[in-house]
Amino acid sequence: MPDEAPGPKTRLRATMIGGTAVLMWSTLGLFGAASGSVPPFLLNALCFGLAGLVATAWLALRGRLVLMRQPVRVYAFGILGLFGFHFFYFTAIRNAPPVDANLINYTWPLLIVVFSALLPGERLKLQHVVGTLLGLGGAALLILRGDGLALDGDATPGYLAAVASALFWSGYSVLSRRLGRVPTEAVAGFCLGTSLLAVFAHLGFETTVWPQGAGEWGAVLGLAAFPVGLAFFVWDIGVKRGDIQVLGAFAYTAPVSSTLLLIAFGFGSFTPTVAVACVLVTVGAFVAAKDILLGRFTEKTAGVAAGERVEE
Repeated sequence: MPDEAPGPKTRLRATMIGGTAVLMWSTLGLFGAASGSVPPFLLNALCFGLAGLVATAWLALRGRLVLMRQPVRVYAFGILGLFGFHFFYFTAIRNAPPVDANLINYTWPLLIVVFSALLPGERLKLQHVVGTLLGLGGAALLILRGDGLALDGDATPGYLAAVASALFWSGYSVLSRRLGRVPTEAVAGFCLGTSLLAVFAHLGFETTVWPQGAGEWGAVLGLAAFPVGLAFFVWDIGVKRGDIQVLGAFAYTAPVSSTLLLIAFGFGSFTPTVAVACVLVTVGAFVAAKDILLGRFTEKTAGVAAGERVEE
């Protein structure tokens, strides 16, 4: 069962911490492009393995390794969540047009918002749905880029895999709330288990191609440090103690931020489509976060007013 509901300040802080995961995920495209021809499962094995080992060493140095001792069901949930999402996502983009598969997969933030209504103490509001749909519209503009969605019957297995990947990640994120008493430190074990499964998947489906040179190894380290490492730890904090609906809507900033980063590093150009997508996603995030932002503003205003009365 989850812990007692967090207070407004704790909820806001956890939401902000969880939101940094989305910013880290926006670097996936940049680091991924710089990692060369390393096949996906091997890349995941390397990144999750490095992230898990570093996190475990850090916990050992701080005397907190004991927090990784969790029931088997907890590790089964975490490892299947992380590995399942990546397995089905890679299966999708290999068996369906990548643009179509990516768009289907990117329904996971919307699913998080919808599924969160089933959680104790959570209530789905119109603003959450509107904000998330605006974000989905912005993400769709970026992913499709005028090409349109043309579903191919021969790619049905890929489409189904894309649906599975979206369900895996949204389910993992929402159900993590039900494991509120499981410390975030356990994510280190999730990473190690995911790395092990990725090794088996690599051996079964891929040809080994190692990173070449300092640049590609640097990109792998960047992935392990942030989007395929620290991001999962801060996301755990956010979905367990923060506003999960706001996080779902904010997740649509990832494809926008990723596109802007690629443009900044010379991998694309800023077009009207990108501009409209930025506006849609930004407005959607603010609409979804209206309550938590207004609550913080009201709290600050009340504090200022109280200070003025004291001075009087």
